[in-house]
Amino acid sequence: MSIKKYFFFWLIANLFIPDTFLDGKLVDKREIQCYTGRVCRKFGNSMEQVSATGAEASGIWRKQKKGWSVMIRIFTDTAANLPSEILQSHGIGFVPLSYSVNGESAVQTAMKDFDGKTFYGAMRNGAEVQTSMANMSIFLDPFCRALERGEDVLYIGISGGISGTSHAAYLAAEELKKQYPDRKIVTINSLAASLGEGLQVIEAAEQAEKGASIEEIAEDLTARLQQMCQFFTVDDLKYLRKGGRISGMTAMVGSLLQIKPILRGDEEGKIVSCGKARGKKAALVNLALRYGELALDKSAPIGIAHADDEEGTAFLIEELEKQGFSGKCLRVMYEPVTGAHVGPGTVALFFRGKHK
Repeated sequence: MSIKKYFFFWLIANLFIPDTFLDGKLVDKREIQCYTGRVCRKFGNSMEQVSATGAEASGIWRKQKKGWSVMIRIFTDTAANLPSEILQSHGIGFVPLSYSVNGESAVQTAMKDFDGKTFYGAMRNGAEVQTSMANMSIFLDPFCRALERGEDVLYIGISGGISGTSHAAYLAAEELKKQYPDRKIVTINSLAASLGEGLQVIEAAEQAEKGASIEEIAEDLTARLQQMCQFFTVDDLKYLRKGGRISGMTAMVGSLLQIKPILRGDEEGKIVSCGKARGKKAALVNLALRYGELALDKSAPIGIAHADDEEGTAFLIEELEKQGFSGKCLRVMYEPVTGAHVGPGTVALFFRGKHK
């Protein structure tokens, strides 16, 4: 075939034949968008992944808008306590938070790299753990990379009632809005920590996968902030005393009498006391009873975070089942930044409830 004939047939095929084969599937070329290695095709109001390569490809969700698509990148911070496999499967970006052990600085990256037993063992043996205030600079680079790729950014962060991290993310977002006026950047103070934050991040990712826009996701999460219940009990009151949550005298008397406080995240995202129990098992039963009273849907997923207390976690799950729990439970070791403030032996329960 001559070059002229080849060019003629190539031109006809590309101008007038809309379909092509990709990964063995017939796809409309006009509805294919290649983006950081992922190729998608459009079906009505949704996009189906056809193939993907590269870490940046995962988790870039598409919402059809006037026939084309808008990318959403969901970010959180490591205080959300989400396992690496969940972050990767949903393509969630995360901003690492820092801490120090006996003056030696560390950065919390992926949970798979965190040795909780060693960390909390060191705390039990007197290691001095400190956390540092996040600043807006740690958000600028990851947000910029997403914006440069043409993605909108949704950040869901740790409670502003216990950390300045979400406010730092907000400041970074406001700065970047000036540089990227055509992109959307939304930050949400989850009013939660650990899996109270993490469960909201998962919900956002699942909504994005189903085609929700960044505005729809933000509106839904904001409307339901007061539903995320967070109840926990601690093994040693001295860590709460160090953080100024309770007085020194209360900590001393409580330790002598084996009184375990029941704490919760309040409506402003702060940690407050809401009860007490004599002994660890009684405290865990108390958490389960609160679940039984407040849970909106006992078949819905819940989260349990513990600071090296597998036995207490297993006992709590048994008590929750007595209260009718029948859903999936995400169990994690408390990551070091929030774990440093509650101390080893802490067990925390997170679920959607009627109110906080």
